[in-house]
Amino acid sequence: MSVQARAQEPAAAAPAAQVSVAEGIKDVRRRIEAAAERSGNKAPRLVAVGKTKPLEMVLEAYHQGHRYFGENYVQEIVEKAASAPEDIHWHFIGHLQSNKAKALLQGVPNLSVLETVDTAKLADRLNRICGELGRDKPLGVMVQVNTSGEESKHGVEPAEATVLAAHITEKCPNLKLAGFMTIGMPDYTSKPENFVCLKDCRRRAAEQLGMDEAELELSMGMSGDFEAAIEMGSTNIRVGSTIFGARVYPNKK
Repeated sequence: MSVQARAQEPAAAAPAAQVSVAEGIKDVRRRIEAAAERSGNKAPRLVAVGKTKPLEMVLEAYHQGHRYFGENYVQEIVEKAASAPEDIHWHFIGHLQSNKAKALLQGVPNLSVLETVDTAKLADRLNRICGELGRDKPLGVMVQVNTSGEESKHGVEPAEATVLAAHITEKCPNLKLAGFMTIGMPDYTSKPENFVCLKDCRRRAAEQLGMDEAELELSMGMSGDFEAAIEMGSTNIRVGSTIFGARVYPNKK
């Protein structure tokens, strides 16, 4: 069944899922506010990640007043964006192959931020395609940093983060450097250096680029560690399963 067809189903078709999503997003919002209050930091933006979940579940969060949503797969975000309200701010948070950049940007004209730029090649391709498509404003991008050193994770080495950030700001006029993103190690409590490392990347880049650190966001924190990330100063958290429930992974590209 297509995403469009699912979106047209009556609301009563999946009442349990709808209640779960509504309760989930309310609970996450409560936990965000509590973590921000504990730390004295500003509450970050919540990007609700609907990876592998049907559009109707995303829309349930939308009807709770939420507007920021993230997806990991090009095909999935393109399908959802085609039927979703235009005032959604979409974040792409999955690894993006250069040859899929055009499909993403054409398919999601209201893409707000691409959080996973990890090479100058990808930045250049995004910059060129944005120019060809005539976007109204530059595409927000984040530099993904591999702060844990795990081979299974994408991202530039911390020492190269500033180089890529400088390339984006100096060579890619159709892109806007929004900040830095990382995926922390699962056991955050014993590995807080992942988030400390990202903060250091931001500090060094701000110094070299002549920017205020506050101009650059820190996208860190997911379902298992977003409260700790908030206490470390995250400005953008990506929460999926805590809102939408456990995921099922189809063969998406």
